[in-house]
Amino acid sequence: MATLQDLMLSAAINGGSTIVFLLVFAFLRLQPFSDRVYYPKWFIKGVRKSEDRPIKARFVNLDPRAYLHFLDWMWESIRMPELELIDHAGLDSAILLRIYLLGLKVFVPLLVLCFLILVPVNATDTNLRKSSGKLFSADIDKLSVANVQDRSDRLWAHMLLTYVFTLWTCYVLHNEYKTVAFMRLRFLKSQMSRPEQFTVLVRQIPDDPDETVGLHVDHFFRVNHYEHYLMYQAGEIVYNANKLAKIVKKIEDIENKLNYCRIMESRNPSSRPQIKKGFLGIRGEKLDAMKFYTSEIERLVGEAATEKERIFSDEKAKLPVAFVTFDSRWGAAVCAQTQQTKDPTKWLAEWAPEPRDVYWRNLAIPYMELYFRKIAITAAVVVLILFFMIPVTFVQSLANIEDIERTVKFLRPVIERKFIKSILQGFLPGLALKIFLLILPSVLMILSKVEGHLSLSKLDRMAAAKHFYFMVFNVFFASVFTGSALQQLKLFLHKSPSDIPQLLGDAIPLKATFFISYIMVDGWASVAGEILRLKPLLFFHFRNMMFVKTEKDREKAMAPGGLSLNTALPHVGLYFLLGLVYAVIAPIILPFIVTFFGFSYLVYRNQVINVYHPEYESAGGFWPHIHNRVVASMIIMQLTLLGLLSTKRAASSTPFLAGLPVLTFIFHTYTKRCFESAFVKFPLEEARAKDLIDQAKDPHTDFRSLFRNSYTHPVLKTEEDLEQGHRDWQEGDTQLVPTKRGSSARQSRAPSVNNSMTGLL
Repeated sequence: MATLQDLMLSAAINGGSTIVFLLVFAFLRLQPFSDRVYYPKWFIKGVRKSEDRPIKARFVNLDPRAYLHFLDWMWESIRMPELELIDHAGLDSAILLRIYLLGLKVFVPLLVLCFLILVPVNATDTNLRKSSGKLFSADIDKLSVANVQDRSDRLWAHMLLTYVFTLWTCYVLHNEYKTVAFMRLRFLKSQMSRPEQFTVLVRQIPDDPDETVGLHVDHFFRVNHYEHYLMYQAGEIVYNANKLAKIVKKIEDIENKLNYCRIMESRNPSSRPQIKKGFLGIRGEKLDAMKFYTSEIERLVGEAATEKERIFSDEKAKLPVAFVTFDSRWGAAVCAQTQQTKDPTKWLAEWAPEPRDVYWRNLAIPYMELYFRKIAITAAVVVLILFFMIPVTFVQSLANIEDIERTVKFLRPVIERKFIKSILQGFLPGLALKIFLLILPSVLMILSKVEGHLSLSKLDRMAAAKHFYFMVFNVFFASVFTGSALQQLKLFLHKSPSDIPQLLGDAIPLKATFFISYIMVDGWASVAGEILRLKPLLFFHFRNMMFVKTEKDREKAMAPGGLSLNTALPHVGLYFLLGLVYAVIAPIILPFIVTFFGFSYLVYRNQVINVYHPEYESAGGFWPHIHNRVVASMIIMQLTLLGLLSTKRAASSTPFLAGLPVLTFIFHTYTKRCFESAFVKFPLEEARAKDLIDQAKDPHTDFRSLFRNSYTHPVLKTEEDLEQGHRDWQEGDTQLVPTKRGSSARQSRAPSVNNSMTGLL
């Protein structure tokens, strides 16, 4: 078990590294050579330019006065009002930040109550001193409920505060859900005319032997939505262009290699780059690299042209999927939110994601296949969770020095050194678990793509859900049980079965020290590493030195990426779980939880304002998932404490907790009925009002030309289509927020990485 000294050493290491990261960032952000890494969003919007600086200050800031204000980034991060932040970064970014504020609203009052009431109640009892022979414990564990004796009246304080914590959390959740739902409706109402507001995605289009897919769609909607359906040219039939997309991707990769060869030749004209044609470019005869890559590009362009002709001429390349556009939001809302025919398995309509948000590859998956894919992926996730039990168990063994010493006796002299022992117990377990979890987001995103979701936002939410389940079972439950049941296995073998629940009840609170160590690694140092952006900084300068020849190349090299909701949301969910579960059991964890939420809010506000440039805008569509996870965390808290009090033989107080999970579930059902519809439907009243306002402003809007080819597969678009789409994003974007950096320059939205492939022919 980690002692107070071990945790202090871990705090010193993680806190020290956090401070170092922040100081290095504060220095680097002032240097012109790192502008495009720490302020890429302003370059993308055209507000910030390298040419704005004097020639002498293009690389290093030589103004000594600037270094007197190197911490001003903190004030700059928090001074932008929320409405301006929404205009500047989008609603998704603003709601992500509200999640961290939600954590502060929940846990700061809990922290105060716990340290005023529970910590003195726990610390002044003597259970661990009396049971020192039963469990491995440390002085810091005397602040937890494990130090309270069985059948003690002090347990009433824990039971009563569980009610208080639950009521307060429900109150805050209700207010936040209501506020975010209002923000979402206001955001949708305030937007200019966007394709997704007028477009419905239709799947399961039935076959018709007498008509093509396009004509069948046109006839169906002319008959059933004759008042608001636009002509067929506005409804985009979806083609299976996955093979063409792969060819285009190969062309782009080879073009990058060809550009690199040209750079190498320009640096050394006397030596032309060569390549081996064999396996991985390390075997076979040597060829002129530039000629080889040029011939490969010509060959692939021919294949692409042939494939493109086949797509347009082959009726089988047309998928039973269509993006159908209407001339009003009201007409689209009626279609998206109603059943189209008496057969509920045909003509399935739903709101279309915005064009940047579409994940085109999965549109080719047959609808009836999606159910079986979901079952298979669910089974794969279960297997993955079980597989990761192995490294989690190994990590927990690091926290138990006593077992290591017994197993590897010759290492005892080294392990017993105070500094080494503190590292092993206080710092290494949290770091090891963090390292094991690094590859998890990529694996879960691949599984979500295989599952068949049709939008990037849905992929992020589903990958985040899988990640959260993984964190609950493998980081929370597995850490508790491998660190208590298995750690105390020898004690269990020598006790009667009736004593095992008692030992488990005592051991669960003692795992708080491990989670504190994990929070310091993951919630302090890692968040500070996020703002430092060391990897993007090194990658940008390497690309800038080796590959960048034009301003377009430089913009590609500095691409900042989006919000990474698939990793941010599950981590926040885990901290809500840890904070709520251990608030009553081991309140000492709360200062570390509060520090995480406060520090993360500051850091991610800076990143949202200056760095992240989202690939899509879901208007806060992920909020219900966060709400559900916080509610689940409350229920886990209540069930955990219910079991813990039963092991404490608190027969008089335990029954009073039995109804709390039921009340929490009733609260969840109530909030879901009140607010969740705002995230899946668009009120007809709001849609009609917005249509009337737009009609009054411009009664002659030509929606056909406005949304022309909005939902055409990116590889099927011509250069003219791409330029028109770029102009549409510029004209439809919100006004840039006035800041001290200025806002007179043009602005644009970065296209999705998945939609970046240009058309051929």
